[in-house]
This record gives sequence, C-alpha cells and structure tokens, in this order.
Amino acid sequence: MTCNTFAVPSPTQRALIRVPKRYRPFLVKHRKLVKFMMVGGTCFALTMVINFGLKLTVLHDKPVLALTIATLIATVLSYVLNRQWSFRAAGRQREAAMYFVVSAVAIVVNDLPLAFSRYVLELREPQVGHLTQEAADFLSGMIVGTLLAMAFRFWAMNRFVFTRLSPRVEPGRRASERV
Repeated sequence: MTCNTFAVPSPTQRALIRVPKRYRPFLVKHRKLVKFMMVGGTCFALTMVINFGLKLTVLHDKPVLALTIATLIATVLSYVLNRQWSFRAAGRQREAAMYFVVSAVAIVVNDLPLAFSRYVLELREPQVGHLTQEAADFLSGMIVGTLLAMAFRFWAMNRFVFTRLSPRVEPGRRASERV
C-alpha cells in the first residue's frame, strides 16, 4: 500500500483551472458569493420547473401558491447545498432553524412582486391576455422576486445563519486551500 502525499483538488479548484487566469483572483476572493450564486442558479431552475408544473396542472388558478410551494421545495435543496458547499466554513448551533426562518421571510419577499402584479396591478385574465399574464407572472415572480429574495438571503445567511467557523476548517489554513 502506497501513501499519496498530494492532496486531491476540490471540485471548485478543478473548475477554477478551466477559468481564464485573469478571472481566477476575483473568483477566489468572492468564492462564497460565487458558490452561493451557483447553488441559487440550480435552485432557480428547480423552482421554475416545479412552479410551471404546478401552474400547468393542479394550481392553474393559484400562481402565488404554486410559486410558494416550488420555492419551499427548492429551499430544502438550497440548505443542503449551501451548508455543504457555499458556507461550509461557517456555522453554529441551531443553524438549520435560523436558515428556515430566514428562508420563510425570503419566500414572502419572493412572492410579493407576483402578488402585487396579479392582484394590485391586475395583470391577469380577463384584464389582460393569457400571454401577457404569463409574461408578467414570470417577470414579477421568477425574476424580480427571485432577485430580491436572493439579495436578502445572501445578506441574512452571512449575518444570522452561517456566522462562525466550523471545526471542519482549521483557522490557520490559507484561503486558497479552503476553496
């Protein structure tokens, strides 16, 4: 049995090798944000699929509820991915409870633009055509709502949830080793 003294590069380090060299320092400096946005992109795609699946089937007349359910399901995946990857160097007791409190507020933030578009601006059938309604739903719920909720989540996760170093990461390690 031989002993390998070289550390295996992390998936993030392997991905960075493929990025043009001039962008690497920026990505390493802002790695937590980049990882958070990658998790968010994955969860955004999942939210879109579930949201449209629900809207086109069982929740045709309840777009805000469809978006809420889709966002809730994606939030569970988001917690696992953020905990294991984006914020793995930080954490504290009761973080899951705080994560879901922050996420509950973020779901409301995410739903508000869609509710405003549908029920205040009345961008729904029969006041507007079906295509206009769906475009307004997508823009207000999936784009504006998601962007507002993402900004809120990133701030709140750093501020209230993932706030202390985890025992999995030694404080003396260099930043480049923690990527």
